[in-house]
Amino acid sequence: MTPRLLQTFLAVARCRTATRAASELNLAQSSVSDQIQILEDTLGASLFLRSKQGFRLTAAGEALVPYAQEILTTMDDAQAAVKIASLSGDRSLVIGTLETVAAEVLPALLADLRQNQPELRMRIEVAGSDHLLQRLLDGSNDIAFLFRRGALDERLARREFAREPLVMIGPPAVGSAFAPPSDPVALAAEPFITTEPGCVYRHLFDQAWRRAGLTPPRPFAEVGSIEAIVRLVAAGSGYALVPRLAAREALARSAVAAIPSPGFELVATLDMVWRRRRVQSPGLTLLLARAGRARRSLKRDDDHPRREERCPS
Repeated sequence: MTPRLLQTFLAVARCRTATRAASELNLAQSSVSDQIQILEDTLGASLFLRSKQGFRLTAAGEALVPYAQEILTTMDDAQAAVKIASLSGDRSLVIGTLETVAAEVLPALLADLRQNQPELRMRIEVAGSDHLLQRLLDGSNDIAFLFRRGALDERLARREFAREPLVMIGPPAVGSAFAPPSDPVALAAEPFITTEPGCVYRHLFDQAWRRAGLTPPRPFAEVGSIEAIVRLVAAGSGYALVPRLAAREALARSAVAAIPSPGFELVATLDMVWRRRRVQSPGLTLLLARAGRARRSLKRDDDHPRREERCPS
């Protein structure tokens, strides 16, 4: 009963089909089927009921799931512990994050961390949420800062770092030369700029409209960068609904205007996400400790808004 067989077993249990499990594991479908058969022969029990609808766990399969998870977690923990011990005094940290969070949230935290732990070496990877979650699972990254979207893989842990309101923004002429529609239905007919489907920012955009009881408008443009979206709005291309941190600087210098939108009070949760392990790296332990202090400081700042945040919102 090797780790490879257990990994394949758990993938089939999650995916319910050999085809999807093979895609997840980057294996041929025949290899997945062969590994499941080997595991069943080794244990002397059928682990799945097979049908045209896919694979369904038998009672024996259900019994194996928690043990398989525990075995693989223990092996990961053992490898991590050996790696940490072999590094002796070396402390390093690989942080994954979104573009806007890297620019607007992390600098103060990482500067504080560097000041208190000058021996810590850090690397920042900026990418999309799905990629960063996979990097955590395969052990490439230590931690990620991501906006919350749905349930996490059970191998991952998360802790809230901050709560960020969304803000509707429009061209700087809004409120002077012309006014945006006050009716949400009419506003939905205006040109909106969003990120692509599947992006967490697009998820937040669609979720805000649905919570307001409306169908999300079809954007006239989809852009892969929040910074670029804010610049397009500033240039008069349309409207956007973005996390406040993404537009804070543009609002402060009146490059864009905040649009009153009483039906869209939505707050996005920014989480720290990491791989569950019995033994965590010293760098991750330090970051989690400092992040707790930074979060408390951030909450105090929110109680007393900064001067540049006094523009309409």
